[in-house]
Amino acid sequence: MLLGKKRKLGRKVEDMSVGEKLKLTEKIEDRNLLLYLGITNDGNPLYIQHDFASQTFYEKPIVPSVMLTGIVTSAITKYLPGPGSHIVEQHLIFPKPAYHYATIDFLLQVISVDIEKNQVVIEVNATNENGDTVIEGKITSTPPRLLNRLTSQTMDNF
Repeated sequence: MLLGKKRKLGRKVEDMSVGEKLKLTEKIEDRNLLLYLGITNDGNPLYIQHDFASQTFYEKPIVPSVMLTGIVTSAITKYLPGPGSHIVEQHLIFPKPAYHYATIDFLLQVISVDIEKNQVVIEVNATNENGDTVIEGKITSTPPRLLNRLTSQTMDNF
């Protein structure tokens, strides 16, 4: 159960610096696509129907852009800056499609740290196994910041 347990928070903006990187690799499997499509109720034939997709510019089913965005945003809220952070702005482009069963390498790099605004800007680049760029852009995130209130630790002893 997630409720009721204290979770370790991600890093504060003061502890972050320009140039920090996070690399991760994800293989797009059927189960990931089916979960996404089931949760969103997205029946776009371009994502699931081989016969339809074969008649399009893409030639075969593609991975929804929003699903790829979810992989990026979860990497930010899990690792860079981590738990307790929040994405406040994103600008991503998808120059080439990602296809089913693709292996995608993601590189996230901190390019700006604004302590006063409690924001970091993270550059995003993702490439498939052929080296084609499938995502590029920037995301602005607010690292975790707790308010110092008299009552913030009142319940810690109970």
